[in-house]
Amino acid sequence: MAKDFNTIDDFDIKDKTVLVRIDINSPVDPSNGLILDDTRLRLHSQTIRELSEKGAKVVILAHQSRPGKNDFTSLSQHANELSKILNLNVKYTDALFSSSAKKDIINLEPGEILLLENARFFSEESLSRSPEEQSRTILVRSLTPIIDYFINDAFAAAHRSHTSLVGFTVNTPSAAGRVMEKELTVIQNALDNVKHPCVFLLGGMKPDDSIEVMANVLSNGTADKVLTTGIVANIVLWAAGHDINDVNRAFIESRGYGDMVDKVKPLLEEFGSEKIVYPSDVAIEKDGARVDVGIDNIPNNSIFDIGVDTIKEYAQIIRESEMVFANGPAGVFENPMFAIGTEDLINAIASSKAFSVIGGGHIAAATNGAGLASEMDHVSSGGGACINMLAGKPLVAVEALKNSAKKEE
Repeated sequence: MAKDFNTIDDFDIKDKTVLVRIDINSPVDPSNGLILDDTRLRLHSQTIRELSEKGAKVVILAHQSRPGKNDFTSLSQHANELSKILNLNVKYTDALFSSSAKKDIINLEPGEILLLENARFFSEESLSRSPEEQSRTILVRSLTPIIDYFINDAFAAAHRSHTSLVGFTVNTPSAAGRVMEKELTVIQNALDNVKHPCVFLLGGMKPDDSIEVMANVLSNGTADKVLTTGIVANIVLWAAGHDINDVNRAFIESRGYGDMVDKVKPLLEEFGSEKIVYPSDVAIEKDGARVDVGIDNIPNNSIFDIGVDTIKEYAQIIRESEMVFANGPAGVFENPMFAIGTEDLINAIASSKAFSVIGGGHIAAATNGAGLASEMDHVSSGGGACINMLAGKPLVAVEALKNSAKKEE
């Protein structure tokens, strides 16, 4: 893939002040506020370490959760964890653009690292606006005069047009960090060089995104088959005329996805069940136990997983494929009784000969939890950003980097 954005390699950052946006949003124990998983901190440590070793004065922007949630907290603990991972001192300031924060930035020595406060403490951060509008916010106007370069390494948030993700690209030379660079390169190369048979495994709890992916990859010939699981499969079953019963229809409608049924029907008419594959059986809970039932016999119980026969069918299709893209778990994998579908399909992908891309979010967590991440060709750090790429949508933060690169030409 020819890069139309700058990377770290394009700038001489020695002795320069570099503002780097990363995504270290981490699960936090609600009882004590401690970080439960440092995966994202470790992921971005490569970019931070490289900037420091090249003699940059490194200023980090990041966020943790969002207002109203229990894990919406300061980044002081993140600074401590990063210090341990990097074996370097990561300074921390409990401000974003105050005079004290700006003083801390100006006083940095080459190689030193400073983590600013949670970007979402800034009230305008999460407003979705154009890069030009974001460039006029107080955050961007305050920091732009004291930085030389902006590095965006937050692929997981690249589909969001938030202040700290796009605002600095307007007036500051900008580039992709190593995480962003790898994600864009691997996923785009995979899409540009599809090997057939190519299978998309689409599940999880965001069917609107998955159905857009389904339409895109079937229409452009990328996918030979789309295997559906989770709420996506339930919508497809409903659209195909199967009675999924009141409790499951009500759940789909309560999540605001009732209109997805009418969007799937023309796709089924155009591509058929040969290409849009849905379960032949599903798993429900009855008297505290898992029970698999055929799709023509679904009682008025919640569907929690795909059934064993479906797992076998899907696993066989995966084993015969040359490329697999997987996004979203097959069921309620947090419950061991209904984790079978997700776990068995992850195992099938890991043991297949196919080039595999795991699309972030919950299925990435399940893959990591199964200890199979190293068996996959690529495990994405960003579910939302990855699925937007698969759906053929431009990522706003990446477009901002591309526009910045054009200015540098």
